[in-house]
Amino acid sequence: MNKKFDKLGFYPADILLPKGQDMTKWAVVACDQFTSEPEYWQAVEEKVGDAPSTLRLILPEANLKAPNVDEYIENINDSMKKYLADGVFETLPDSLIYIERQQSDGKIRHGLIGMVDLDAYDFTPGSGALIRATEGTVLDRIPPRAKVRRNAPIELPHVMLLIDDPDKTVIEPLTAAADTMEKVYDFDLMQNGGHIRGFKLSDKQIDAVANALEGLTTDAAMEKKYNVSGVAPLLFAVGDGNHSLATAKACYEEQKKGKTPEEYLALPARYALVEVVNNHDDALQFEPIHRVLFGVDHQKFMDAFRAAYPNAYEGKGDGHTIEFVWNGESHFITVPDPKVQLAVGTLQSVIDQYLKDNGGEVDYIHGDDVTRELGSKPGNMGFLLPAMGKEQLFKTVMADGVLPRKTFSMGHAQDKRYYIEARKIVK
Repeated sequence: MNKKFDKLGFYPADILLPKGQDMTKWAVVACDQFTSEPEYWQAVEEKVGDAPSTLRLILPEANLKAPNVDEYIENINDSMKKYLADGVFETLPDSLIYIERQQSDGKIRHGLIGMVDLDAYDFTPGSGALIRATEGTVLDRIPPRAKVRRNAPIELPHVMLLIDDPDKTVIEPLTAAADTMEKVYDFDLMQNGGHIRGFKLSDKQIDAVANALEGLTTDAAMEKKYNVSGVAPLLFAVGDGNHSLATAKACYEEQKKGKTPEEYLALPARYALVEVVNNHDDALQFEPIHRVLFGVDHQKFMDAFRAAYPNAYEGKGDGHTIEFVWNGESHFITVPDPKVQLAVGTLQSVIDQYLKDNGGEVDYIHGDDVTRELGSKPGNMGFLLPAMGKEQLFKTVMADGVLPRKTFSMGHAQDKRYYIEARKIVK
Protein backbone atom coordinates (compact mmCIF):
# COMPACT_ATOMS: atom_id res chain seq x y z
CA MET A 1 0.00 0.00 0.00
CA ASN A 2 1.16 3.53 -0.78
CA LYS A 3 2.94 4.85 2.33
CA LYS A 4 1.55 8.32 1.62
CA PHE A 5 -1.78 7.21 3.11
CA ASP A 6 -0.08 7.19 6.54
CA LYS A 7 0.26 10.99 6.30
CA LEU A 8 -3.31 11.50 5.08
CA GLY A 9 -5.42 9.78 7.72
CA PHE A 10 -7.28 7.99 4.90
CA TYR A 11 -6.75 4.42 3.70
CA PRO A 12 -8.10 1.61 1.54
CA ALA A 13 -10.20 -0.78 3.66
CA ASP A 14 -11.33 -4.38 3.82
CA ILE A 15 -14.82 -3.55 2.56
CA LEU A 16 -17.73 -5.92 3.09
CA LEU A 17 -20.38 -6.09 0.36
CA PRO A 18 -23.44 -8.35 0.25
CA LYS A 19 -23.24 -11.13 -2.30
CA GLY A 20 -26.19 -12.52 -4.24
CA GLN A 21 -28.73 -10.26 -2.51
CA ASP A 22 -31.53 -8.00 -3.73
CA MET A 23 -29.54 -4.76 -3.50
CA THR A 24 -32.61 -2.50 -3.61
CA LYS A 25 -33.89 -4.18 -0.44
CA TRP A 26 -30.38 -4.22 1.04
CA ALA A 27 -29.67 -0.47 0.94
CA VAL A 28 -31.60 1.92 3.21
CA VAL A 29 -31.15 5.64 3.82
CA ALA A 30 -29.10 7.17 6.65
CA CYS A 31 -30.62 6.49 10.08
CA ASP A 32 -30.90 10.20 10.96
CA GLN A 33 -33.35 10.98 8.13
CA PHE A 34 -37.18 11.11 8.29
CA THR A 35 -37.05 11.11 12.10
CA SER A 36 -40.51 12.72 12.33
CA GLU A 37 -42.04 10.52 9.64
CA PRO A 38 -42.58 7.01 11.04
CA GLU A 39 -44.63 6.22 7.95
CA TYR A 40 -41.42 6.43 5.87
CA TRP A 41 -39.71 3.77 7.94
CA GLN A 42 -42.88 1.65 7.97
CA ALA A 43 -42.83 1.71 4.16
CA VAL A 44 -39.17 0.61 4.26
CA GLU A 45 -40.11 -2.22 6.62
CA GLU A 46 -42.81 -3.40 4.21
CA LYS A 47 -40.45 -3.13 1.23
CA VAL A 48 -37.69 -5.17 2.92
CA GLY A 49 -39.82 -7.94 4.42
CA ASP A 50 -37.64 -10.91 5.39
CA ALA A 51 -34.83 -10.15 2.92
CA PRO A 52 -31.30 -9.44 4.20
CA SER A 53 -31.08 -5.66 4.58
CA THR A 54 -29.10 -2.93 6.27
CA LEU A 55 -32.43 -2.04 7.93
CA ARG A 56 -31.61 -4.90 10.34
CA LEU A 57 -28.14 -3.47 11.01
CA ILE A 58 -28.98 0.15 11.91
CA LEU A 59 -31.17 2.00 14.41
CA PRO A 60 -33.41 4.52 12.62
CA GLU A 61 -33.35 7.55 14.90
CA ALA A 62 -37.13 7.70 14.67
CA ASN A 63 -36.87 4.78 17.16
CA LEU A 64 -34.18 6.31 19.36
CA LYS A 65 -36.64 7.04 22.17
CA ALA A 66 -38.73 3.89 21.81
CA PRO A 67 -39.42 2.13 25.14
CA ASN A 68 -37.81 -1.09 23.82
CA VAL A 69 -34.75 0.61 22.30
CA ASP A 70 -32.26 -1.58 24.22
CA GLU A 71 -33.92 -4.72 22.85
CA TYR A 72 -33.85 -3.14 19.39
CA ILE A 73 -30.09 -2.55 19.68
CA GLU A 74 -29.50 -6.12 20.89
CA ASN A 75 -31.36 -7.42 17.83
CA ILE A 76 -29.18 -5.23 15.58
CA ASN A 77 -25.96 -6.63 17.04
CA ASP A 78 -27.36 -10.19 16.75
CA SER A 79 -28.27 -9.59 13.10
CA MET A 80 -24.75 -8.36 12.39
CA LYS A 81 -23.28 -11.56 13.88
CA LYS A 82 -25.78 -13.72 11.98
CA TYR A 83 -25.03 -12.04 8.64
CA LEU A 84 -21.30 -12.59 9.20
CA ALA A 85 -21.80 -16.23 10.21
CA ASP A 86 -24.22 -16.97 7.34
CA GLY A 87 -21.84 -15.67 4.66
CA VAL A 88 -24.06 -12.78 3.58
CA PHE A 89 -20.92 -10.70 2.91
CA GLU A 90 -17.92 -11.01 0.64
CA THR A 91 -14.73 -9.05 1.38
CA LEU A 92 -12.94 -6.68 -0.97
CA PRO A 93 -9.50 -6.51 0.71
CA ASP A 94 -7.51 -3.25 0.79
CA SER A 95 -9.98 -1.53 -1.50
CA LEU A 96 -11.34 1.87 -2.40
CA ILE A 97 -14.72 2.08 -4.15
CA TYR A 98 -15.63 4.90 -6.53
CA ILE A 99 -19.37 5.60 -6.60
CA GLU A 100 -21.78 7.48 -8.82
CA ARG A 101 -25.02 8.42 -7.11
CA GLN A 102 -27.91 9.73 -9.18
CA GLN A 103 -29.89 12.11 -6.95
CA SER A 104 -33.59 12.93 -7.02
CA ASP A 105 -32.82 15.97 -9.20
CA GLY A 106 -31.15 13.73 -11.78
CA LYS A 107 -27.63 15.02 -11.07
CA ILE A 108 -24.78 12.57 -10.43
CA ARG A 109 -22.77 12.92 -7.22
CA HIS A 110 -19.33 11.29 -7.25
CA GLY A 111 -17.75 9.74 -4.17
CA LEU A 112 -14.94 7.56 -2.88
CA ILE A 113 -15.39 4.94 -0.14
CA GLY A 114 -12.44 4.28 2.17
CA MET A 115 -11.62 4.47 5.86
CA VAL A 116 -10.25 7.27 8.01
CA ASP A 117 -7.93 7.07 11.01
CA LEU A 118 -9.87 8.34 14.03
CA ASP A 119 -6.59 9.48 15.58
CA ALA A 120 -6.43 12.02 12.73
CA TYR A 121 -9.96 13.32 13.51
CA ASP A 122 -10.88 15.89 16.14
CA PHE A 123 -14.26 17.59 16.56
CA THR A 124 -12.92 20.16 19.05
CA PRO A 125 -13.45 23.71 17.67
CA GLY A 126 -10.16 25.19 16.49
CA SER A 127 -8.49 21.80 16.14
CA GLY A 128 -5.54 21.48 13.75
CA ALA A 129 -6.41 17.87 12.83
CA LEU A 130 -6.43 16.64 9.23
CA ILE A 131 -10.11 15.69 9.68
CA ARG A 132 -12.33 18.27 11.39
CA ALA A 133 -15.98 18.82 12.22
CA THR A 134 -17.68 21.65 10.34
CA GLU A 135 -20.35 22.29 12.99
CA GLY A 136 -20.41 22.15 16.76
CA THR A 137 -20.73 18.62 18.14
CA VAL A 138 -23.54 18.15 20.68
CA LEU A 139 -21.96 15.79 23.18
CA ASP A 140 -25.24 14.44 24.58
CA ARG A 141 -26.09 13.09 21.12
CA ILE A 142 -23.18 10.65 21.31
CA PRO A 143 -24.19 8.21 24.14
CA PRO A 144 -27.36 6.79 22.50
CA ARG A 145 -25.44 6.21 19.27
CA ALA A 146 -22.55 4.65 21.18
CA LYS A 147 -24.98 2.04 22.54
CA VAL A 148 -25.37 0.67 19.01
CA ARG A 149 -21.67 0.72 18.09
CA ARG A 150 -20.20 -0.46 21.39
CA ASN A 151 -21.08 -4.15 20.88
CA ALA A 152 -21.30 -4.08 17.08
CA PRO A 153 -18.97 -6.40 15.14
CA ILE A 154 -19.38 -4.29 11.97
CA GLU A 155 -20.01 -0.67 11.02
CA LEU A 156 -22.01 0.83 8.18
CA PRO A 157 -21.21 4.43 7.23
CA HIS A 158 -23.41 7.38 6.44
CA VAL A 159 -20.51 9.79 7.08
CA MET A 160 -19.67 12.08 4.16
CA LEU A 161 -16.34 13.91 4.23
CA LEU A 162 -15.64 16.82 1.91
CA ILE A 163 -12.33 17.68 0.25
CA ASP A 164 -11.57 21.13 -1.17
CA ASP A 165 -10.26 20.13 -4.59
CA PRO A 166 -11.05 22.93 -7.07
CA ASP A 167 -8.73 21.45 -9.71
CA LYS A 168 -10.58 18.10 -9.45
CA THR A 169 -7.50 15.93 -9.04
CA VAL A 170 -8.71 13.18 -6.66
CA ILE A 171 -12.13 11.79 -7.65
CA GLU A 172 -12.81 13.20 -11.11
CA PRO A 173 -10.09 11.15 -12.90
CA LEU A 174 -12.04 8.06 -11.78
CA THR A 175 -15.17 9.39 -13.46
CA ALA A 176 -13.36 9.46 -16.77
CA ALA A 177 -12.12 5.88 -16.25
CA ALA A 178 -15.32 4.33 -14.81
CA ASP A 179 -16.21 2.35 -17.94
CA THR A 180 -12.90 0.46 -17.70
CA MET A 181 -13.18 -0.30 -13.97
CA GLU A 182 -14.50 -3.38 -12.16
CA LYS A 183 -18.17 -2.74 -11.34
CA VAL A 184 -19.22 -4.04 -7.91
CA TYR A 185 -22.85 -2.88 -7.88
CA ASP A 186 -25.39 -1.04 -10.03
CA PHE A 187 -29.02 -0.72 -8.87
CA ASP A 188 -32.01 1.48 -8.05
CA LEU A 189 -32.35 2.73 -4.47
CA MET A 190 -35.70 2.35 -2.71
CA GLN A 191 -38.00 5.18 -1.62
CA ASN A 192 -37.11 7.64 -4.44
CA GLY A 193 -33.41 7.45 -3.56
CA GLY A 194 -32.28 7.49 -7.19
CA HIS A 195 -29.67 5.09 -8.57
CA ILE A 196 -26.14 4.11 -7.55
CA ARG A 197 -23.15 2.42 -9.19
CA GLY A 198 -19.93 1.33 -7.49
CA PHE A 199 -16.51 0.52 -9.01
CA LYS A 200 -13.39 -1.01 -7.43
CA LEU A 201 -10.17 0.97 -7.92
CA SER A 202 -7.07 -0.66 -9.38
CA ASP A 203 -3.75 -0.51 -7.49
CA LYS A 204 -2.56 2.17 -9.91
CA GLN A 205 -5.69 4.26 -9.28
CA ILE A 206 -5.26 3.88 -5.50
CA ASP A 207 -1.72 5.23 -5.80
CA ALA A 208 -2.99 8.16 -7.87
CA VAL A 209 -5.57 8.98 -5.18
CA ALA A 210 -2.84 9.02 -2.50
CA ASN A 211 -0.68 11.33 -4.60
CA ALA A 212 -3.56 13.70 -5.35
CA LEU A 213 -4.69 13.86 -1.70
CA GLU A 214 -1.12 14.62 -0.63
CA GLY A 215 -1.13 17.52 -3.08
CA LEU A 216 -4.11 19.05 -1.23
CA THR A 217 -2.16 19.16 2.06
CA THR A 218 0.91 21.09 0.90
CA ASP A 219 1.69 24.54 2.23
CA ALA A 220 1.44 25.85 -1.35
CA ALA A 221 -2.12 24.47 -1.57
CA MET A 222 -3.09 26.07 1.76
CA GLU A 223 -1.68 29.41 0.63
CA LYS A 224 -3.39 29.26 -2.77
CA LYS A 225 -6.82 28.37 -1.36
CA TYR A 226 -6.91 30.14 2.01
CA ASN A 227 -4.11 32.73 1.91
CA VAL A 228 -2.46 31.12 4.95
CA SER A 229 0.98 29.60 5.32
CA GLY A 230 2.67 27.47 7.94
CA VAL A 231 -0.62 26.22 9.42
CA ALA A 232 -1.86 22.67 10.00
CA PRO A 233 -3.56 21.53 6.78
CA LEU A 234 -7.29 20.78 6.71
CA LEU A 235 -7.80 17.85 4.34
CA PHE A 236 -11.26 16.52 5.24
CA ALA A 237 -14.24 18.50 6.57
CA VAL A 238 -17.22 16.51 7.85
CA GLY A 239 -20.18 17.32 5.60
CA ASP A 240 -22.71 14.77 6.87
CA GLY A 241 -22.74 12.35 9.79
CA ASN A 242 -20.68 14.42 12.23
CA HIS A 243 -22.25 12.77 15.29
CA SER A 244 -21.83 9.32 13.76
CA LEU A 245 -18.09 9.94 13.30
CA ALA A 246 -17.84 11.49 16.78
CA THR A 247 -19.48 8.32 18.16
CA ALA A 248 -16.93 6.13 16.39
CA LYS A 249 -14.19 8.28 17.93
CA ALA A 250 -15.73 8.01 21.43
CA CYS A 251 -16.00 4.21 21.20
CA TYR A 252 -12.39 3.95 20.01
CA GLU A 253 -11.24 6.13 22.92
CA GLU A 254 -13.10 3.76 25.29
CA GLN A 255 -11.27 0.77 23.81
CA LYS A 256 -7.90 2.52 24.16
CA LYS A 257 -8.11 2.54 27.97
CA GLY A 258 -5.66 0.19 29.66
CA LYS A 259 -3.89 -0.67 26.41
CA THR A 260 -0.39 0.15 25.26
CA PRO A 261 0.02 2.32 22.13
CA GLU A 262 1.12 -0.78 20.22
CA GLU A 263 -2.12 -2.54 21.23
CA TYR A 264 -4.62 0.24 20.60
CA LEU A 265 -3.07 1.37 17.32
CA ALA A 266 -3.76 -2.15 16.00
CA LEU A 267 -7.48 -2.04 16.88
CA PRO A 268 -9.89 -2.26 13.91
CA ALA A 269 -12.03 0.31 15.80
CA ARG A 270 -9.26 2.87 15.20
CA TYR A 271 -10.77 3.40 11.73
CA ALA A 272 -14.17 4.37 10.36
CA LEU A 273 -15.61 3.84 6.90
CA VAL A 274 -16.62 7.05 5.08
CA GLU A 275 -17.55 8.47 1.70
CA VAL A 276 -15.34 11.29 0.41
CA VAL A 277 -16.89 13.88 -1.95
CA ASN A 278 -15.30 16.89 -3.60
CA ASN A 279 -16.79 20.12 -2.29
CA HIS A 280 -16.68 21.31 -5.91
CA ASP A 281 -18.83 18.45 -7.26
CA ASP A 282 -21.56 20.09 -9.36
CA ALA A 283 -24.26 17.86 -7.83
CA LEU A 284 -23.46 18.99 -4.29
CA GLN A 285 -25.77 21.84 -3.26
CA PHE A 286 -25.71 23.75 0.02
CA GLU A 287 -29.10 24.99 1.19
CA PRO A 288 -29.52 27.50 4.04
CA ILE A 289 -31.25 26.56 7.28
CA HIS A 290 -33.39 29.45 8.54
CA ARG A 291 -34.49 30.27 12.09
CA VAL A 292 -37.90 30.89 13.67
CA LEU A 293 -38.27 32.17 17.24
CA PHE A 294 -41.41 31.35 19.21
CA GLY A 295 -42.74 33.29 22.19
CA VAL A 296 -40.66 36.43 21.70
CA ASP A 297 -41.19 40.19 21.73
CA HIS A 298 -39.89 41.36 18.36
CA GLN A 299 -39.05 44.88 19.57
CA LYS A 300 -37.15 43.49 22.52
CA PHE A 301 -35.22 41.20 20.20
CA MET A 302 -34.37 44.05 17.84
CA ASP A 303 -33.13 46.09 20.79
CA ALA A 304 -30.89 43.17 21.78
CA PHE A 305 -29.64 42.88 18.19
CA ARG A 306 -28.78 46.57 18.00
CA ALA A 307 -27.10 46.42 21.40
CA ALA A 308 -24.90 43.61 20.09
CA TYR A 309 -24.18 45.46 16.82
CA PRO A 310 -24.46 49.24 17.40
CA ASN A 311 -23.35 49.96 13.82
CA ALA A 312 -26.13 47.85 12.23
CA TYR A 313 -28.52 49.69 9.93
CA GLU A 314 -31.83 48.91 8.23
CA GLY A 315 -31.82 47.82 4.61
CA LYS A 316 -29.41 45.86 2.44
CA GLY A 317 -25.75 46.74 2.23
CA ASP A 318 -22.18 45.50 2.48
CA GLY A 319 -21.52 43.05 5.32
CA HIS A 320 -24.00 40.53 6.71
CA THR A 321 -27.56 41.22 5.56
CA ILE A 322 -30.36 39.30 7.31
CA GLU A 323 -34.08 39.30 6.52
CA PHE A 324 -36.41 39.52 9.55
CA VAL A 325 -40.10 38.61 9.34
CA TRP A 326 -42.85 39.39 11.85
CA ASN A 327 -46.57 40.23 11.68
CA GLY A 328 -46.55 39.49 7.96
CA GLU A 329 -43.91 42.16 7.27
CA SER A 330 -40.40 41.67 5.98
CA HIS A 331 -37.42 43.85 6.96
CA PHE A 332 -33.68 43.74 6.26
CA ILE A 333 -30.86 44.70 8.56
CA THR A 334 -27.16 44.83 7.72
CA VAL A 335 -24.16 44.43 10.02
CA PRO A 336 -21.08 46.04 8.42
CA ASP A 337 -17.59 44.80 9.27
CA PRO A 338 -18.77 41.52 10.85
CA LYS A 339 -16.45 39.71 13.24
CA VAL A 340 -17.19 36.20 11.90
CA GLN A 341 -17.27 34.73 8.41
CA LEU A 342 -21.00 33.99 8.04
CA ALA A 343 -24.27 35.84 8.63
CA VAL A 344 -25.62 32.84 10.53
CA GLY A 345 -22.81 33.32 13.09
CA THR A 346 -23.67 36.99 13.47
CA LEU A 347 -27.34 36.12 14.12
CA GLN A 348 -26.96 32.97 16.20
CA SER A 349 -24.94 34.63 18.94
CA VAL A 350 -27.77 37.15 19.51
CA ILE A 351 -30.46 34.44 19.43
CA ASP A 352 -28.60 32.33 22.00
CA GLN A 353 -28.14 35.25 24.38
CA TYR A 354 -31.71 36.52 23.92
CA LEU A 355 -33.26 33.12 24.70
CA LYS A 356 -31.01 32.73 27.71
CA ASP A 357 -32.06 36.14 29.05
CA ASN A 358 -35.74 36.21 28.04
CA GLY A 359 -36.95 32.67 27.33
CA GLY A 360 -38.68 31.49 24.17
CA GLU A 361 -37.76 28.76 21.70
CA VAL A 362 -35.93 28.48 18.37
CA ASP A 363 -36.53 26.02 15.55
CA TYR A 364 -34.41 25.41 12.46
CA ILE A 365 -36.40 25.54 9.23
CA HIS A 366 -35.79 24.50 5.63
CA GLY A 367 -37.54 26.64 3.03
CA ASP A 368 -38.26 30.36 2.64
CA ASP A 369 -42.06 30.09 2.49
CA VAL A 370 -42.37 28.03 5.68
CA THR A 371 -40.07 30.44 7.52
CA ARG A 372 -42.12 33.46 6.41
CA GLU A 373 -45.38 31.75 7.33
CA LEU A 374 -44.24 30.70 10.80
CA GLY A 375 -42.40 33.96 11.45
CA SER A 376 -45.55 35.98 10.72
CA LYS A 377 -47.64 34.35 13.45
CA PRO A 378 -48.24 36.28 16.68
CA GLY A 379 -45.32 36.08 19.11
CA ASN A 380 -42.98 34.67 16.46
CA MET A 381 -40.09 35.98 14.38
CA GLY A 382 -38.54 34.47 11.27
CA PHE A 383 -34.98 34.98 10.05
CA LEU A 384 -34.05 34.17 6.47
CA LEU A 385 -30.37 33.61 6.00
CA PRO A 386 -28.39 33.76 2.76
CA ALA A 387 -27.11 30.49 1.36
CA MET A 388 -23.50 29.79 2.23
CA GLY A 389 -21.33 29.54 -0.84
CA LYS A 390 -19.53 26.21 -1.02
CA GLU A 391 -16.24 28.07 -1.34
CA GLN A 392 -16.82 29.51 2.15
CA LEU A 393 -16.94 26.18 3.98
CA PHE A 394 -13.24 25.37 4.32
CA LYS A 395 -12.26 29.03 4.73
CA THR A 396 -14.72 29.41 7.61
CA VAL A 397 -13.58 26.25 9.39
CA MET A 398 -9.97 27.43 9.00
CA ALA A 399 -10.81 30.93 10.31
CA ASP A 400 -13.55 30.37 12.91
CA GLY A 401 -12.96 26.76 14.02
CA VAL A 402 -16.46 25.43 13.30
CA LEU A 403 -19.62 26.81 11.75
CA PRO A 404 -22.59 27.73 13.93
CA ARG A 405 -24.90 24.74 14.35
CA LYS A 406 -27.48 24.19 11.64
CA THR A 407 -25.70 26.42 9.12
CA PHE A 408 -26.41 24.46 5.97
CA SER A 409 -27.99 21.31 4.60
CA MET A 410 -26.51 19.20 1.83
CA GLY A 411 -29.40 18.22 -0.41
CA HIS A 412 -32.74 16.57 0.30
CA ALA A 413 -33.34 13.72 2.75
CA GLN A 414 -33.75 11.07 0.03
CA ASP A 415 -30.39 12.11 -1.46
CA LYS A 416 -28.42 11.33 1.70
CA ARG A 417 -26.11 8.32 1.83
CA TYR A 418 -27.69 4.88 1.72
CA TYR A 419 -26.02 2.06 3.64
CA ILE A 420 -24.37 -0.42 1.28
CA GLU A 421 -20.78 -1.11 2.33
CA ALA A 422 -19.75 -2.40 5.76
CA ARG A 423 -16.51 -3.09 7.63
CA LYS A 424 -15.49 -5.26 10.59
CA ILE A 425 -14.61 -3.23 13.70
CA VAL A 426 -13.61 -6.20 15.88
CA LYS A 427 -10.87 -8.74 15.29
